[in-house]
Amino acid sequence: MQIKAIQIAQWVDGKIIRGEEDTLITGLNSIENAREGDLIFIRDKKYEAYLSQTHASAVLIAEEPTVPLPEKIVCIIVKNPEIAFIQILQKFGFSQPSIPKGIHSTAILEDNVQLEEGIAIGPYVFIGKNTQIGKNTIIFPNVYIGDNCQIGESTCIFPNVTIRENTIIGSQCIIHSGVCIGTDGFGFVFDGKEWIKVPQIGRVIIGDNVEIGSNTCIDRATFGETRIGSGTKIDNLVQIGHNVKIGDNCAIAATTGIAGSAVIGNCVRIGAGAGINGHITIGDNVTIGAWSGVAKSVEKDAIVSGFPAVEHSRAKRILVAQQYVPELLKRVKDLEMKIQKIENDCV
Repeated sequence: MQIKAIQIAQWVDGKIIRGEEDTLITGLNSIENAREGDLIFIRDKKYEAYLSQTHASAVLIAEEPTVPLPEKIVCIIVKNPEIAFIQILQKFGFSQPSIPKGIHSTAILEDNVQLEEGIAIGPYVFIGKNTQIGKNTIIFPNVYIGDNCQIGESTCIFPNVTIRENTIIGSQCIIHSGVCIGTDGFGFVFDGKEWIKVPQIGRVIIGDNVEIGSNTCIDRATFGETRIGSGTKIDNLVQIGHNVKIGDNCAIAATTGIAGSAVIGNCVRIGAGAGINGHITIGDNVTIGAWSGVAKSVEKDAIVSGFPAVEHSRAKRILVAQQYVPELLKRVKDLEMKIQKIENDCV
């Protein structure tokens, strides 16, 4: 594919401030890997330093750069370079992998499975009885879908996903390889001698336009529902416990663990490796730093970090103070010795 730089600019309401409008763009790439013909983008000013060494033919940037640029590079000013780059990726036709439409001969469909038009079902897929799947949904090989499930339109389910019975998944979702949805929650009661399993008879409900990363586990509710709101994005290796409620448009990074019955508001951002205690509430628009341990509820719009998690600016002060603890302990010990000497001299 060959597109002139001026056409790229028109696609994203951009303005060329330097370089030749007729420069041909043949691909998209990162700054460090770009070659002649590639388009790149600069997320923010700290990456401008790399521009002087790039071999790209054009760059999307939010404002005129303050560093020297290669002689022939085309500079396109846009409001949001990252979003513009995504729009161009879509224009170039880059998309998720697919499989042929239809039902593969090795797939097993139980009684009363309802499939709408345009569905693609790959080899060795199992679909349980009374399950409904919306049009244009793609199910890759070796996927297990249990009884009484509902899956919306244009959802993509990659290989080796397990979706247990009674799960509801919305439209335009992406579920990556190895995800387990609707497995039993971690519910046990100790009777003094052994752990007694609490039956997990609830379900999982997932909204529209949700993406779930590889090997993430979402437990079914003990009773009622575990719920993931529309537009939420979940990274790889995330554990979501039974009866957790997650709002719309949240972003949850890898290896986060959310314990049972926690309630997460809308537009919450959770950094990698965070731990969220059970039975607490995280308000709307909260940001939780990576590796934080959130032990109690957090009010809306807060930014917290640390272990245990506290207001972020306080967490930074605590972190700095910890570096001086060995020195402070030595000073205390020295002062104790001086006081002891004074006391001995006074006897």
